Amino acid sequence: MVQIGDKFYSNAVNHMIAEKGESGGSLTALYKFLLEECIVDAVLAVKSGADIYDAVPVLIDNPEDVMESAGALHCGTLNLAVILEKYLGGAFDIKIAVTTKPCDAMAITELIKRGRIARKNIIMLGINCGGTLPPVPTIKMLKNHEIDPAAVLNEEISKGKFIVEIEGGLREEISIDELEEEDNGRRENCRRCEFNIPRTADMAFGNWGVIDSSKKNSFIEVLTDTGARILDEALNKGILNLEKAPADGIEVREKIDRIMVNQAKKWQEKMFSHSEGEFLAVLFKYEDDLSRCIKCFACKDSCPICYCSDCSLKSEIPEWVNNTEVPPKPLFHMERLMHMADSCINCGQCEDVCPADIPLSKISHEINGKLREMFDYTPGIDDELPPFSYFLIKRD
Repeated sequence: MVQIGDKFYSNAVNHMIAEKGESGGSLTALYKFLLEECIVDAVLAVKSGADIYDAVPVLIDNPEDVMESAGALHCGTLNLAVILEKYLGGAFDIKIAVTTKPCDAMAITELIKRGRIARKNIIMLGINCGGTLPPVPTIKMLKNHEIDPAAVLNEEISKGKFIVEIEGGLREEISIDELEEEDNGRRENCRRCEFNIPRTADMAFGNWGVIDSSKKNSFIEVLTDTGARILDEALNKGILNLEKAPADGIEVREKIDRIMVNQAKKWQEKMFSHSEGEFLAVLFKYEDDLSRCIKCFACKDSCPICYCSDCSLKSEIPEWVNNTEVPPKPLFHMERLMHMADSCINCGQCEDVCPADIPLSKISHEINGKLREMFDYTPGIDDELPPFSYFLIKRD
């Protein structure tokens, strides 16, 4: 009987799924099982678009199609909470299994607290994440290292290196630390992120803690009763091979997580080294950056947690908003940042889309860190409402 807290090595019984899927294909096999048994109506995942640098969301309702989402995409910088809430009605009328990086799971958790996503209708199958890479800069970086981006068949981040598999069976390894000292490598929000294992999902999958690299296995941690029930059913149906994770494997996984957390804290110290004062001091520190704002609202539209249909910043009331004024007054940014400061999960979506290259995620993360110290509240992790919550728990 599978229970919360259990940790397993696992791979798919189906040889084709085990071969094509990442780390033994356990996640892909579970998706196929959930659809075949009608436990969910659809699977929300990510697949390659034009190439491996082009990650696109996909909604799968045919079990035979789950293979198209198999494999890792480290240039996939999407946050699927946006798709789930804005385009799938918050899963109030459909049962969905969704792939969640830690920031996806955190965003979904925040939206559940706001009554925007139906927790009972979603199954979160989480994946460990050491960070994602921005697609276009990554392509340029590969060219600078004399690697043809079009010849890359697969990529992964492992043991502090960005590893690419090239046509002809060749492998190239590039140190992540060296890349990031050159301001390449992972997105900045990923470098600062302390949450590498999606603890608010139903299960967490990854290869951290799999000691024998010659065997394709996933390391699975069961996090909820729902996760335990599903894994138990899949085991009884002969979908997965499961064995208890050994103590040394568990220790290795925890060690990797600690290393990643410590690395994130070092990046925070580096990025926020001149952080002094409270909220307003941070705001004024970034005054020059914020002065580039053209009020395109791409940050609002891309944010997985900002969902209001009637946005006060797009309104003519209060008068100080003045939609025709560019750049906007500081009060405009104060309103936006106060609205998100206690809810930002550092997913970086706003910064990814900002045409003025304003470090929006960095600003929110710095402010959020101060609030975290004051209120001992971590958005996306803690169950209670945010300290400044003033929203109504209802749907439009």
